Amino acid sequence: MSGRLPAVKPRQLIRALERRGWSVERTSGSHHVLVHAELRRVVSVPLHNRELKAGTLMGILRVAEISRDELSRLLE
Repeated sequence: MSGRLPAVKPRQLIRALERRGWSVERTSGSHHVLVHAELRRVVSVPLHNRELKAGTLMGILRVAEISRDELSRLLE
């Protein structure tokens, strides 16, 4: 596993999640709510024009069951 998380903006993360089978179900204020039909999970991504904080990103990845290495591959 790589040591550090990549710097990711919310739109980049949403695109990476969509490549993994997630889809935007709705928006709620400044957050996009994504769902995964097979995993039956919901994740909320804050949509701001700055990079996500490490704790926020790790929480989203934990719910989405995506490792740091897989995120790096999805962002390419």
